[in-house]
Amino acid sequence: MAPLDSLLPSRTLYWRAALALMAVAWMPVHGAGQALEGAPRIIVGATPFDAVVVGRADEPTLYRVETSLGRVLAQGEIEPGGSDTLTGLVVQSRGELPIRAVFEESSSELVAPYVPGWFSLLPPLVAIFLALAFREVIVSLFAGVWLGALALEGFNPLTAAWRVVDEFAVPALGDTSGQTQIVVFSLLLGGMVGVITRNGGTRGIVASVAGWATTVRRGKLATWGAGMAIFFDDYANTLIVGNTMRPVTDGLRISREKLAYLVDATAAPVAALVPLSTWVGYEISLIGDGLRIAAEQTTSPAVAESLLAVSPLTVFVQTIPYRFYPLMALFLVFLTSVTDRDIGPMAAAEARAASGGGLSRPGALLATDTADQALQPHEGMAERWWNAALPVLTVIIVVLWGLYATGRASAGPDASLTSVFGEADPFATLLWGSLAGCMVAAVLSVGQGILSLQETIGALMAGMRAMMIAVVILVLAWSLGSVTEVLQTAQYLSGVLSERLPIELLPAIVFLTAAAISFATGTSWGTMAILLPLVIPLAVSLGGAGGGLASGGQYSILLGVISSVLAGAIFGDHCSPISDTTVLSSMASSCDHVDHVRTQLPYAVLVAAITVPLGDVGTAYGVPVWVALGGSAVILFVILRGLGRPVGQRPVESSGPPLAEEVLE
Repeated sequence: MAPLDSLLPSRTLYWRAALALMAVAWMPVHGAGQALEGAPRIIVGATPFDAVVVGRADEPTLYRVETSLGRVLAQGEIEPGGSDTLTGLVVQSRGELPIRAVFEESSSELVAPYVPGWFSLLPPLVAIFLALAFREVIVSLFAGVWLGALALEGFNPLTAAWRVVDEFAVPALGDTSGQTQIVVFSLLLGGMVGVITRNGGTRGIVASVAGWATTVRRGKLATWGAGMAIFFDDYANTLIVGNTMRPVTDGLRISREKLAYLVDATAAPVAALVPLSTWVGYEISLIGDGLRIAAEQTTSPAVAESLLAVSPLTVFVQTIPYRFYPLMALFLVFLTSVTDRDIGPMAAAEARAASGGGLSRPGALLATDTADQALQPHEGMAERWWNAALPVLTVIIVVLWGLYATGRASAGPDASLTSVFGEADPFATLLWGSLAGCMVAAVLSVGQGILSLQETIGALMAGMRAMMIAVVILVLAWSLGSVTEVLQTAQYLSGVLSERLPIELLPAIVFLTAAAISFATGTSWGTMAILLPLVIPLAVSLGGAGGGLASGGQYSILLGVISSVLAGAIFGDHCSPISDTTVLSSMASSCDHVDHVRTQLPYAVLVAAITVPLGDVGTAYGVPVWVALGGSAVILFVILRGLGRPVGQRPVESSGPPLAEEVLE
C-alpha cells in the first residue's frame, strides 16, 4: 500500500491550482460583459436589424462588429459599464453569418436563423393564394403561419407546428392590448344578436323596415346609410351594421357577399375620415411624430420652424380631400346601391341571390352560423321591433358615452372634442357597450314573458357559438400578422419600394407601398405606424414643404404623401384576406370569408386604379383636388353604367341553400 504522503498532492500542485482558480475568478471581472447581444428572432437578408454591444465594467472598451467575411458593420468605443445600441445592421447573405463583435482580448458571436429577404413575403402570400384558390381560409391561414414558424425553427416541420400554437395563436388570443377585447366584444355582440333573434326582435325590424325598404335599391341604401351613421369606430360599425341589417337584406334577396361589401367598405373609410372617431388620435399622433422628425432632419431653419409650428390636427384636416381612395370607395358603395348595378363576381353573386339560387354560394363556409334552432323564435310570437332596436341603440349610446368619458379623463377638461375622441379607450368602451346590449336584450325578453331565463341564456350561448368560426379565423389572421412582424415583412417591403424617384411620383409610390404592406400584413394601423415617420421627412427633404406650410410651393405633395399612407393602408386592408376588419365584415354578414374577399377585390382595385393616377399623381402635377375627385366620380359612374348589370338580369342556375326567409317560414 502506498504511503499516505504519496497520495496527497505536492505543494507545487497546490500553487498551480490556486493560480488557476485566481485566473478564473479574475477573468469575468476584468472582461465582464464583453458581448454582442440582442439577437433578433431571425435575420432577414437585406433588412436592417438592431443589436447591443456590452462593454467592460471597469474600463473603456474598443469594439468592431463584422461579418464572418470580414465586412465591418460598426465600430467604436464604449464607456466603462456602458453599452452601444447598433441600429441598421444589414446582412446580405447567409455566408456573412455569424456576426461577431471583436474586442481587444476576446470576441462574441451573434447567432440567429437566416432567410433571404424575399422569404418574408412567402407566409402571407401563400396564405392569400391558397385561400383564393381553394376557398378554404382556415387551412390557408394555418399554412401561412406554419411556413413562417418553419423558418424560425430551422425548417423543422414538427416543431414549427408546435410554434403555430404556443408562440403565435395563444399570444394572439391573449393580447390584451386590443385583440382579446375584440374577441370578447364579438362574442357578446353575437350573444345579443342571438337573444334578439330568439325573441322575435329581428323579425320585427324586418317588418318595420319593409314598409320603406321595399326594393333591393332601398335596402342597399339603408345599409349604406347605417354604415355612414356609425362613424365613431370601424369595429363597432362593422358588427352593428352587419348584424342589424342582415335580416333586412336577406328578406330582399341581397346576397351575403353584397352585404359584406356594404359593411366593409363603409367601416374603416368613414372612421378614418371623420375627425370624431377612434382613429383620429392615432393618426394625428403619427403625423405629429413625422413632422417632428422632419423638422429635426431638415437643413432649412425656416422649414423646421414651420413644421414645428403647424398643428398635426390642422394637417390631418387638410389631408382629408387628398384621401382619394376612401372617399371614392364610399362613393362607389353609394353608386352601386343607387344604380342597383354590379360588375364581376359581385354581379354573379347578386344574380344568384335574386334568382332564388341562395343568399350564399353552394358549399360556402359561413363565417357565422345562423342556422342553430336555438336562434329561431317560437311560432306565433309577437314580433316587436323595439326588442331589437333598443339593445342596438344601447350598444351605440354606451360606446359613445364611454368614448367621451375615457377620452375626457385622459385629455383633460379643456380639451377639444376631437382630442377627447382621440384619447379615448375604444376597446374598453366596446366591451361596455356589448355587455349593456346583452343585458337590455335579456331584460326585455324575460320582462315581457317572451322567453324564460333559461331560453334567454340558451339564445345568448347559441349566438356566441355562431361566432366561433370567425373567432378562429381572427386568431389565425392575427397569428399570421405576428409572423410577418417577426420576419420583418413590412420593413423589407418598405426598403424595396422606397427608391428615390421624382417628387411628383412620391404620393403614388407611397400609396402603393402602403397598400403592399397593409395587404401582406393585414393591418392598416401597423402600416401607418411604419410609414408615416419615414415618408414625411422624405417628402420634406425632397422639397415637399417648399413655399411654406401655409400656402404655395409644393405643400400639396406633402399632404398627398401623408394622405397616400392613410389611404393606401385602407386599400390594402380592404383587399387582404388576413385583415381583421375584413374578417369581422364576413362575420357580421354571415358570409363566406373568401367569397367576400373575391367579390370585394375588383371594386377596391377599380377605385385604386382610377384614383392613383388621377388623384395622387394628378394633384402632384398641379391638378386641383376638386377636379381629381369630380373626375374620379364621373369615371366610376361611366364604368359602372357601361360594364355593370342590374340585379337579376342574368339569373344563374344553383342548388344552393334556401333563402333565410324560406327557412324561417
